[in-house]
Amino acid sequence: MPADAVAAIRAFNRFYTARIGVLRDGLLATSHSLPEARVLFELGQVDAMDVADLRRALELDAGYLSRLLGRLEGQGLVARERSAADARRQRIALTAAGREVFATLDRRSAAEIATLLHGLSAHDRDRLLGALATARAVLDGAPRADPVVLRPPGPGDLGWIVQRHGALYAEELGWDETFEALVARVVADYAEHHDPAREAVWIAEASGRPAGCVLCVRRDDRTAQLRCLLVEPFARGMGVGGRLVDECVRFARRAGYAEIALWTNDVLEGARRIYERAGFALVAEERHRSFGRELAGQTWSRPLSDG
Repeated sequence: MPADAVAAIRAFNRFYTARIGVLRDGLLATSHSLPEARVLFELGQVDAMDVADLRRALELDAGYLSRLLGRLEGQGLVARERSAADARRQRIALTAAGREVFATLDRRSAAEIATLLHGLSAHDRDRLLGALATARAVLDGAPRADPVVLRPPGPGDLGWIVQRHGALYAEELGWDETFEALVARVVADYAEHHDPAREAVWIAEASGRPAGCVLCVRRDDRTAQLRCLLVEPFARGMGVGGRLVDECVRFARRAGYAEIALWTNDVLEGARRIYERAGFALVAEERHRSFGRELAGQTWSRPLSDG
């Protein structure tokens, strides 16, 4: 195992445990430790459960769990009894006092996390939740299903394309509002005048959230134009951009175009690599000042015939 990977995870553990306050004497300004609070939380989800099931849920040593339950029982927060179905098994449940403590812990925990998220932008919250979902899926070891679905745009999606282009390009490249205006014109023209047989839009969706987009529009009778390719930061590295471009190329071929072209800028290195992998070649380059920046505009194209 690479030492830098181990060190990175250990460093994150130290950062996160300090951030959420689990190192304090009492969790969430109560007298309870984190293990005690986890026991109370699990029991708060059910009327009662077998002690053996609780141990498996928490992945705790049987002796350690027994000592935890003994402390909570001594405080009048839990009660144990023999199972009616099997006398060899113990059942455990919160008492009325235990449910009051659980409710306090649950309320304070939710408020603390809400405070943690409050200072983040909607974009950063999405990044964080996506990263947490990825971490959980990887560590659970579950078989990895295809996380990305391509679909036609629904209500609000065309507006989302404009908004995300404006926000992301401003944040990552410092482009001004004229770029968002350009995207708005492209999208509005598509919405008002597109020919469904020869033009289309795809939204990439990952875990129920928009993760990217692309348009295929008519440049002229023989040439399709790929426009407005975007991949959200949380979805980069998942193959979203390549799938969107490949779908656009397939559609253009089926629609009867002989060629597909696109215009981009040299600073968009990730997009250019996607275009190269999809068979596009650079055919022209020209310096220009747009979107508040000095840029090198590039035209890329590829034939659509099988020959």
